[in-house]
Amino acid sequence: MLQLLVSPQSVVKSSMGSAILAWISAVMVFAMTLTTASPVHPPTRTASAPTGKTFVVGALPGTSCQVFPSDNVWNTDISRMPVNVHSAAWLSSTGATAGRLLHPDFGGPPYGIPFNLVHTSHATTNFTFQYATESDPGSYPYGSDLVREAPTDSHLLSVDQDTCKLYETWATDYNGPSTAGSGAIFDLHSNQLRPAGWTSADAAGLPILPGLLRLDEVQAGVVSHAIRFTVQSSDRSYLWPARHQAGSANDPNLPPMGARFRLKAGFDVTGFGASAQVVLTAMKRYGLIVADNGSNWFFQGTMDAAWDSAPYPTMIAQLKTVPANAFEAIDESSLMVDPNSARADPRHVLQSTGPPAAARTPVNQSGIAPSPPPR
Repeated sequence: MLQLLVSPQSVVKSSMGSAILAWISAVMVFAMTLTTASPVHPPTRTASAPTGKTFVVGALPGTSCQVFPSDNVWNTDISRMPVNVHSAAWLSSTGATAGRLLHPDFGGPPYGIPFNLVHTSHATTNFTFQYATESDPGSYPYGSDLVREAPTDSHLLSVDQDTCKLYETWATDYNGPSTAGSGAIFDLHSNQLRPAGWTSADAAGLPILPGLLRLDEVQAGVVSHAIRFTVQSSDRSYLWPARHQAGSANDPNLPPMGARFRLKAGFDVTGFGASAQVVLTAMKRYGLIVADNGSNWFFQGTMDAAWDSAPYPTMIAQLKTVPANAFEAIDESSLMVDPNSARADPRHVLQSTGPPAAARTPVNQSGIAPSPPPR
């Protein structure tokens, strides 16, 4: 409360008395309002695109669905995390020291991985899974109207915008309608990871969608999450937050599923166009996560016809010139709060705990059903 420093009698005697009293009253009311107001919450992060549209950073366009909570490890700035002790070996085994360049693995159809936005009322199916013991049962959005990735992986990604649930399948319809190699359901409001040792629609047991570079993010000028990428050969182990391995050998010189890399802070981006700089800045702050086996240093984005329109062909061409040896592997083990949660603890962002222990699991096997394409 404010204390009155002027007596009412002296104020009345002044020709300005009534005005001063009104001013004091207003100040007291304002002060009381400040002391009783509700706590102020941080505003939702937004960014304006060149088109003038405003995007909620991290939300899927046209929905209120954030792609996991802001403290999820996918959405955590790792620019100051320590370098992993295996960094040099992993770079060498992926061709980074032999002139390998970054490769954007997305574009207009048929390049990239599409995703679908549906309502709860959309038609569904209960898939028969090849890897049923590591797949989530339940009803998945399904129908000829849904766009899937072209073979060979045939990923089908759908988000129920009413519930913010993400549904992902791999090798969709590989053995006829309503069949798939594996399937996973994620609550985009939750940091819960899959059971340890379980695959998903991705070899690392991680969701695919949060690691895709999206056009709306680049347009908004902010990409605030890690990007998924592939390596040709991986170790038979996985690092948090990954849940599954798909390695070709027990070799610590090979990166495991879940290994995270970042573009070095000193890499000069000034010669790149504005759109490419948005992507490269994200690679410095949030990095790349090994999510599957494939061609070395291929990173994924959405399938979108607009990638074929200016300025994005130039952006893609420029990103193809970035040398893989401009990256370094980082150790994010100190961010782990719970091995079964993707929540990251930012208090430990500068703490180094030495090389993270890699969990090892047997190769994913199942019954005698016909096999979809190899993982």
